[in-house]
Amino acid sequence: MKRFLLTALLSAAVAVPNISMADRGPERPEAEKAAVSAPKGKRFRDYLNAFRPQPDAGPVEVSFSRTWIDEQPKAQGGEQWACLAEALYFEARGETVKGQFAVAEVILNRVQSERFPDTPCGVIKQGTGRKYQCQFTYTCDGRKDVIAEKAAYERVAKVARLALDGVAEELTGGATYYHTTAVKPSWARRFTQTAKIGVHLFYSPGQRTASN
Repeated sequence: MKRFLLTALLSAAVAVPNISMADRGPERPEAEKAAVSAPKGKRFRDYLNAFRPQPDAGPVEVSFSRTWIDEQPKAQGGEQWACLAEALYFEARGETVKGQFAVAEVILNRVQSERFPDTPCGVIKQGTGRKYQCQFTYTCDGRKDVIAEKAAYERVAKVARLALDGVAEELTGGATYYHTTAVKPSWARRFTQTAKIGVHLFYSPGQRTASN
């Protein structure tokens, strides 16, 4: 039944010639749920790709400005979108919009990598339960995660939705790690810095470098 649902969702999505940024129909959360139950070896993002703008839809004009993001429709989605939105809130809500997209990109790059879990929630919660031994500090610092800034959350929720929809250009050169400029972690010496965006430095085990 799950395999049938995945096939049906993908077929319906691919058949849509144009998917506008305002199209946030109920099929998206269902597709995300189905993707999590995908057969072993299939990646979560592979399924979401079916919901992205088709080549004949033309480029989506993205402006990394607060005014532009505020003008976008209110975001919605399933559990994976919610995990990504929460991570952006606690990790990057004080960053520029471009910086928020970059952090989202790192998380999704990890989803695509065989070195990390297969879903955004899996990536974000990896290591949670061991204090300060997790991948994203807010998930294991012992503090209660309270979303107190509604406007900031609504903004990063839009970034999360758009990042999942693949509307933005690649920013980080394939990075799967980052840290703020306020710290100098020892692990950074083992990787190649691929980009600097706002207060974050981005790294990859490979040699690709983004021009930002």
